[in-house]
Amino acid sequence: NEARKLNHQEVVEEDKRLKLPANWEAKKARLEWELKVEEKKKECAARGEDYERVKLLEISAEDAERWERKKKRKNPDLGFSDYAAAQLRQYQRLTRQIKPDLEQYERLKEQYGEALYPTSDSLLHGTHVPSKEGIDRMVADLEKQIEKREKYSRRRPYNDDADIDYINERNAKFNKKAERFYGKYTAEIKQNLERGTAV
Repeated sequence: NEARKLNHQEVVEEDKRLKLPANWEAKKARLEWELKVEEKKKECAARGEDYERVKLLEISAEDAERWERKKKRKNPDLGFSDYAAAQLRQYQRLTRQIKPDLEQYERLKEQYGEALYPTSDSLLHGTHVPSKEGIDRMVADLEKQIEKREKYSRRRPYNDDADIDYINERNAKFNKKAERFYGKYTAEIKQNLERGTAV
């Protein structure tokens, strides 16, 4: 009976584990880590210490070096992936540059009153005349974009870790093209040649 009870409990526990989401363990570990960080922050605040400084003192030099290497490897500019991403990046860049002119806003508020905040019945369309400064700012930005576009080249960054299977630039391009079209068919042969087990 005792064995049956224990077996039943194990089955119930296993069933619970199977019903949990796939990333449950990782989520649990993450939450525990966050709780530890919160406790550590409270302890540091109680002692009057800066948490960031205490955290940095606990990190070993090897870990710090590894993180720095990882950070350097990450390229913040991912380049062109698709038009939507490029448009989003452009939008974010432009919105970061916007500095609102509160005096102008107040003048417009006095001039238009409630009509400044359009509704479905508003007829403000086409009445706005941009300021000279706004036009100059737009022209300067467009010129900067054109200048940046002229500097941009399609040359890809060189990867040090990649295998060298070429003798010059032209041969490297040819090999890449051949790999793109025939790589899936020749992968096994290439591996055998590298291992030295080719027939």
